[in-house]
Amino acid sequence: MNTALPIFLFAAIATGMSLAILITAQLVGPKKRTAVKLMPYESGMDPIHSARHRFNISFYLIAIEFLVFDVELLVLYPWAVAAHDAQGAGGFGEGHAVFWAVMGFIAVLTVGFAYTWRKGLFKWA
Repeated sequence: MNTALPIFLFAAIATGMSLAILITAQLVGPKKRTAVKLMPYESGMDPIHSARHRFNISFYLIAIEFLVFDVELLVLYPWAVAAHDAQGAGGFGEGHAVFWAVMGFIAVLTVGFAYTWRKGLFKWA
């Protein structure tokens, strides 16, 4: 129990301080409600359409493209560290297989990027 006591104490103090700050903000903070403050917020602009307004599919495709390249970076950083460690240890046997596997991964991503570029996804006009 002695080893868990600091953790429980820390959690209790953090919870208590968080609740105290939230309650104080509600009691002391400004309460003036105006029509402008109650309006929906859309990136600093006045909303001009209903929530059911349809968007161009390009917005979603660019979001997916961003996620694909984000995942690519999540794969390449650990691979680079592992490849560097394997090369430093003098191991070239599995290093080449991993290298070509990653090159295949990058090739598939490049083909996908070229496809979306050719389809005109990155043209905003």
